[in-house]
Amino acid sequence: MSDVINNRQEDIAIDEKRLRKLKELILKLHDGESESDVKVEFKEHFDGVSSKEISAMENELMKEGLETEQIMKLCNVHASLFRGSIEDVHTLTLDHQETGHPIRVLKDENYAIKTLLEEMREKVENYTAEKKQSLLNDFNLLWDIDKHYSRKENTFFPLMEKYGHTAPPKVMWGVDDEIRQLIKDTRASVENDEAFVDLYNEMEYEILEMIIKEEEILIPMVLDVFTEDEWLQIAEDSVEIGYALVAPDKKWTPQRKSFLERYQEDQSKKEVDSKNIHFNIGFLNKDEIEKIFNALPVDITFIDASDSVKYFNQAKDRIFARTKSVIGRTVQNCHPPQSVNTVETLLEDFKSGKKDSEAFWIQKPGIFIHIIYYAIRDDKGEYIGTLEVTQNVQQYRDLEGEKRLLD
Repeated sequence: MSDVINNRQEDIAIDEKRLRKLKELILKLHDGESESDVKVEFKEHFDGVSSKEISAMENELMKEGLETEQIMKLCNVHASLFRGSIEDVHTLTLDHQETGHPIRVLKDENYAIKTLLEEMREKVENYTAEKKQSLLNDFNLLWDIDKHYSRKENTFFPLMEKYGHTAPPKVMWGVDDEIRQLIKDTRASVENDEAFVDLYNEMEYEILEMIIKEEEILIPMVLDVFTEDEWLQIAEDSVEIGYALVAPDKKWTPQRKSFLERYQEDQSKKEVDSKNIHFNIGFLNKDEIEKIFNALPVDITFIDASDSVKYFNQAKDRIFARTKSVIGRTVQNCHPPQSVNTVETLLEDFKSGKKDSEAFWIQKPGIFIHIIYYAIRDDKGEYIGTLEVTQNVQQYRDLEGEKRLLD
């Protein structure tokens, strides 16, 4: 099917001599040479560079020992070096301009972000105490940028890494986090009536620079490689993460209608032939499922709609013993007589829809046991069983302060 859906251009050969020169220029910036002098040299050697060359150059710099944090510090400088020189080496289709396409969504959000910053700039330059709340409200809106960055980081970046663009995502994610912190710090300064103009200027500059990097470097880079089915997956995952300031008013559908049918047929064949169990999100094989459940720091037991014990995991430190002989037994027969009425009442509440969960906790020497029961229902809301989750939460109750680094 790849010959039908692959909208990538054939790999573009990278001239090693050009690549070495690009690295040389960036390293000159790193060593403190003036940006203006390096730009002059850049223009002597390059009419333009491709997004693929930028990615390859950053990858090579990281292989040669330049830390991600160092490239981040140079990010705005070398982005300005390339500005206006990036060639459109990819084959554009009209699809990426359609409402709901991830590229169109990214650009629409960037326009909305720039518009909001213009409104905030006016309030900053003419700031009065009366405008404080309005400006704080704008910061609340601006925080929507977190969704914009999260979509990029969780849908674009994994695919970029798949195609060998490993350095740009690391660098860009680091700058995203710096911008997030700048927004928080600037808002806090406004809220606490501290001097905030310098912080605001820095925040605004970094956001606008990131927009340029996304539109002049990131977008050309991904249009080179992402296939139509990958854009569809990004569009679907985007709904889960959410949108920043503006949202598409319709779902994107590729112009190649026949592709959807081929894609669905291909997925159906994969599910028949594969040993994996396919979920709404992702897939696992039997061994992976069992190992994951047994690695969970909780005891889980599932009973079906007829109250029979159908499954329990084998966690490393189970709190309540379970033997294989309980499989197939009714849950009522697994409890002492004095507890049966409680079990019956709980199950009746779950089956009738009166409750969806119920929690209990027990204090014992050295441990604090938390037990929660969940009513499990199918897509139609019909009861299909109950899940019991038991955990010793004493270690969490004892936590104090913070731990942000590895021991």
